[in-house]
Amino acid sequence: MTETRTGADDGGLALNRALWDVWARVHGSTPTDQFYDVEAFVAGHQTLRALERELAGDVTGLDLLHLQCHFGMDTLNWARLGARVTGVDFSPTALERARLLAARTGLPATFVEADTQRLPESLAGGFDVVVATYGVLCWIADLDAWMRGAARALRPGGSLVLVDLHPACQAVATLDPLVVDWPYGGGEPHRETVTGTYADPGLSLPARESVQYPYSIGEIVTAAATAGLTIKHLGEHVAAEFDARGILVRGEDGRYRLPFGDSHLPVLYSLRAVSPDTRQ
Repeated sequence: MTETRTGADDGGLALNRALWDVWARVHGSTPTDQFYDVEAFVAGHQTLRALERELAGDVTGLDLLHLQCHFGMDTLNWARLGARVTGVDFSPTALERARLLAARTGLPATFVEADTQRLPESLAGGFDVVVATYGVLCWIADLDAWMRGAARALRPGGSLVLVDLHPACQAVATLDPLVVDWPYGGGEPHRETVTGTYADPGLSLPARESVQYPYSIGEIVTAAATAGLTIKHLGEHVAAEFDARGILVRGEDGRYRLPFGDSHLPVLYSLRAVSPDTRQ
């Protein structure tokens, strides 16, 4: 069912927060979880992927803001790489777990409960790097507000690093037969009843309604530019280290792709955008 978009969708926000509260309780807690291995992380396992690490560069001694940080594994991994980290999420359940994980690992971190479309003024101008990765913007009703908040959080010369599922990949429901049932862009809210979680597809959970918003690459880049950021890098990637939706084909090299005729559609995109350095 499609609804008309009217800026920040507070109804969608409440529904999605309730869903992510449930997911925050179960992620990393089952033996069949495919994404979150808490014990391995505590033992020192690297959770960040090469793509975001290369875009961010050396973060040693930098102030880093992680938007939509969930229960903090990646946030704390940036801390392991030497950054002073702050994680933001709208789920109080996720942040409670994040703080417990920080205490368990002994890694310093600050966690802030907030809607990333309405970041607190206390975060403005405080960061060298803002990071958001994997499954980010599809949950955002007001893309422009999200980008403005990210831009406002950066110091002059600071970078936004965004890595997410490519809109072309998100549009595909199944490969055999090929079914495309999701808009490439437009930002219209789409409601869906969810009975499980991407992290553990075999886990049955009580049905909950969620709301997601499709954005095209053009809409994402335009929102970043409109927020005053300068695009330094835009990548579209036909191979990924994981299959978040369970529809991709795993190659002999262990990477996942989306076949399309004799070629492949992109499965991820990466964006690095820089805040103007007013000192120049």
